[in-house]
Amino acid sequence: MQYTRLGNSGLVVSRLAFGAMTFGAGKVPAVYKVDEATARAMVDRALDAGVNFFDTADVYNEGASERMLGQILGARRKDVVIATKVGMRMGEGLAHTGLSRRHILASVEGSLERLGTDYIDLYLVHRFDPHTPIEETLDALDQIVRRGLVRYVGYSNWAAWQSAKAVGLQERHGQARFVAAQMYYSLVCRDLEHEVLPFAQDAGIGTMIWSPLAGGFLSGKYTRENLKDADNRLSGFDVLQHDKEEGFRLVDAMRPIAEAHRATVAQVALAWLLTRPGVSTLVVGASKLHQLDDNLGAVEVALTAEDIQKLDALSPHTSYYPQWFTAMVRDGAVDKALGLA
Repeated sequence: MQYTRLGNSGLVVSRLAFGAMTFGAGKVPAVYKVDEATARAMVDRALDAGVNFFDTADVYNEGASERMLGQILGARRKDVVIATKVGMRMGEGLAHTGLSRRHILASVEGSLERLGTDYIDLYLVHRFDPHTPIEETLDALDQIVRRGLVRYVGYSNWAAWQSAKAVGLQERHGQARFVAAQMYYSLVCRDLEHEVLPFAQDAGIGTMIWSPLAGGFLSGKYTRENLKDADNRLSGFDVLQHDKEEGFRLVDAMRPIAEAHRATVAQVALAWLLTRPGVSTLVVGASKLHQLDDNLGAVEVALTAEDIQKLDALSPHTSYYPQWFTAMVRDGAVDKALGLA
């Protein structure tokens, strides 16, 4: 296993983290389908492979994921880093969602109880809350750090401007500072490269990638013909937006690269992400043990510079303003257009 510091913090984490979202049986059977015996085998396998970073959230299976993970880790909890999240809806009432002080303070206590621990290593706000002043959210996060309930804080699914504003306020008021950002990034969705990753690198924030295989699309098991088969996850849980036909063309082009490395398409997709600047760790989940084994093998795949360039060129991505203008200035195209070069 490979390890890295999470951003500029002193927290050392494995470059592959184990995602426990699939634990239990719940209202979304395409996602929640891992029984306790399989979950225990997966956690054991991850630990044996050197994984020390485990990710969950209060909303996953209405708290069942946290509870199962805590019970399975047991006494081994002291040897691992646990991340969980707050902010998604946990009940029908208006108070059971968001990032208000009330909801954060209640939610952290609930997560501690379900995980069976007296502290959480990394507490992430799961989404941005437009109805709560950001100052209130940051003050509540600082409070739970000072109380010793949480060691580090971070965010998930925030825009760059939102996280930049938060970091500025944290620094101004001497509050516990964000050290991690859990964001979606994959070969079929490279939006993160435009604003979020550059900001995170500049701010010393480590990036944790969720759904690095685009909900399983980049596993290589899907075809144009079987995509909507009833037993496929994407037939019942397909929330990630990307052009499927472009995605299939990419996967087809990835197969020769995978064969050259005696690897799978999934391992190539993960290995590519591990080469990206600013990426600290990939959160890999699974519903079957063999899927986890395959994912863990990605750290052994050493892509060549040619492989990376090919994947960069083949994966669908767009240059946005002002990034394309900045690139033109850097490359001298603007000077040339103005007759200055």
